[in-house]
Amino acid sequence: MSKPVILCVDDERIILTSLKEQLRRRFQSQYLIETVESGEEALEILEEFMEDAIDMPVVIADQIMPGMKGDELLREIHCRAPKTLKIMLTGQANADAVGNAVNSANLYRYISKPWEENDLAMTVTEAVRSYDQDKKLEEQNLTLQEMNQDLERLNQAYERFVPRQFLGFLEKESIVDVQLGDQVQKNMSILFSDIRGFTSLSETMTPEENFQFLNSYLSQMEPVILEYDGFIDKYMGDGIMALFPTTAGNALGGAISMMKQLAAYNAGRRKFDHEPVRIGIGVNTGSLMLGTIGGNNRMDSTVIADTVNLASRLEGLTKRYKANILISSYTLDALPDPTRYNCRFLGKVQVKGKQAAVPIYEVYDGDPDDIIELKQKTKEVFEEGLRQYFDRQFIKAMGFFTQVLAGNPNDKTAQLYVERCARFISQGVPDEWEGIEIMDTK
Repeated sequence: MSKPVILCVDDERIILTSLKEQLRRRFQSQYLIETVESGEEALEILEEFMEDAIDMPVVIADQIMPGMKGDELLREIHCRAPKTLKIMLTGQANADAVGNAVNSANLYRYISKPWEENDLAMTVTEAVRSYDQDKKLEEQNLTLQEMNQDLERLNQAYERFVPRQFLGFLEKESIVDVQLGDQVQKNMSILFSDIRGFTSLSETMTPEENFQFLNSYLSQMEPVILEYDGFIDKYMGDGIMALFPTTAGNALGGAISMMKQLAAYNAGRRKFDHEPVRIGIGVNTGSLMLGTIGGNNRMDSTVIADTVNLASRLEGLTKRYKANILISSYTLDALPDPTRYNCRFLGKVQVKGKQAAVPIYEVYDGDPDDIIELKQKTKEVFEEGLRQYFDRQFIKAMGFFTQVLAGNPNDKTAQLYVERCARFISQGVPDEWEGIEIMDTK
């Protein structure tokens, strides 16, 4: 790579010779000393240097020259190479020329003719030192800028594994700031969804087809969750755990939209004779802890609370109640306007080892329109059947559920209660029975 250049410009050859010799004695080990006899030649050689990426820290130009004057030349050089330091040679106290060069060309210094060699050497030494310092600072800033860009790319990459919202809750600007044991308590809604019968479905596919299927399905669900201000905390094979920090309404709206998106997704699958996908969704609302767990060499972000466990159990209960969406009373109570949703009470559940029983509700706004209409028409009869059921009036309750099935033969939940009533009628019911379903913690 060529040495950086100090360029001297003067129309008098004897001046150029003197400049070149004096500068060589002081700077030849570090710089090339180039000379030209006019401003026009100086601009031509500057263009060549720029094309070849040759550095030109300093230019020394005489003021009084035929054609292009020194201040004009330095102004042009400043426009093309603003970082080059400009020194003017003047044989007289030309204040106007110096002032023009200072204002328009950012003149570094001027030297009066005749000059002392030591003065020239000191001026050029200070100029190249200033130039080098500025260049180093620029390189450092560029390196810092590149590091910041790398960090930004790193953060963007990590956001695909650790949600940006998670970092925000922990009040961390970057993934590199997260420490083992960082945690915060928040109140939000948790959504669990799972593909029903995935094990059987996966057995019909190769490992590659399994991955393609899961990515195809999950890519349909992710945008819906994001649309409702939620974020996905974990993918669990065919399952999704999503958090909604804003409102319970957003969590439930996201669940309903997931069901509608699933219907559109299944329409596409039917065109290729693929079996439609069915999912269950559980939603619960309450306090939870977000944080990091693991070891110093491997940790993970997670959410811990009974709130999370109940949401997971509700998703599991969708299989038993043959419902698409189940929510807890905590979520129902947190809705700004529960009456805007089509839902019905299904009973009470209790997590094993816990004292409190939790009412649960089926939300069927994500069902096909004809199913919504049938469930709405039979809702009062269904809920009267539940009242009789919890009062241990199983014969009356069976009558109401049978009436529901007459109007809606595909109501699997009503069928479930018909079977329960029949079992209690024939086998009796324990004295301590309160109609509460006990759920395992796992």
